[in-house]
Amino acid sequence: MKKITLMLFSLLFYMSCGKVERTQDKINSDKMMVRLSEIEIEPEFLEEYVAILKEESRASVALEAGVISIYPMFQKENPTEIRILEIYSNKKAYESHLETPHFKHYKTSTLKMVKSLKLIDMKTIDEESMPMIFKKIN
Repeated sequence: MKKITLMLFSLLFYMSCGKVERTQDKINSDKMMVRLSEIEIEPEFLEEYVAILKEESRASVALEAGVISIYPMFQKENPTEIRILEIYSNKKAYESHLETPHFKHYKTSTLKMVKSLKLIDMKTIDEESMPMIFKKIN
């Protein structure tokens, strides 16, 4: 019985180590697209905008394999200043995201609510730590 338990434990440990290595192998910062969206919302539309943004970001992460992160947040001192951390596995995933019904709904229904929009493409510095960051969330 002890041998079987030890073998099962060893097998589970081996499989979990392999899973981490495979996850790290999938990260290719040269192909990955990382962006910060800086959005200022008209104050009278803030509540409505946030509701629509929540739906869009949840749908994007849940339904699109190439969407790693669409993480919206706002400035504590100024809630009309929205920031979104967007991470896509590659440019094709981003382009595909733009064609989804949930993104099109978000874009068309919030157009009048947006005072300003700035999209800032970023380059990662330490892509090796990214799997650890997302793993810690769980």
